[in-house]
Amino acid sequence: MKSMTQIAIGAAILSLSFAAWAQNPSVYPAKGQSATQQSKDDGECYAWAKKSTGIDPASPPPAAAPQRKGGVARGAAAGAAVGAIGGNDVGNAAAKGAVVGGVAQRSRAKGAQQQASAQQSQQSQTYNNAYAACMSGRGYTVK
Repeated sequence: MKSMTQIAIGAAILSLSFAAWAQNPSVYPAKGQSATQQSKDDGECYAWAKKSTGIDPASPPPAAAPQRKGGVARGAAAGAAVGAIGGNDVGNAAAKGAVVGGVAQRSRAKGAQQQASAQQSQQSQTYNNAYAACMSGRGYTVK
């Protein structure tokens, strides 16, 4: 069963994925192109940018895989071991270790989320640059 933290992290990554891919440049006809012509050019530039970059904004990359479990358990085990060796209260040391292990696990998950978000943002920008170049070459203003 997934913990609420894992579900929240997964939801955040998924929403960031869609948010990064949803940011398309705005295109305006600069040479009197009709709506029909703009739609045709949009489709052709979409296909060209997709082929040129290997990035398809209609299919965002999958969310990052959740981090492996056990940070709390490993922390508790380490804390208990240290407590036993030092002659301290093993239960108290295990509890402290569990907290440290949980914090470390969340920190790793957050780092992976930030890395995935940065990569998706870079890919989105690469696609948008190619698309904008195509549309600009066809006489549109792209912002």
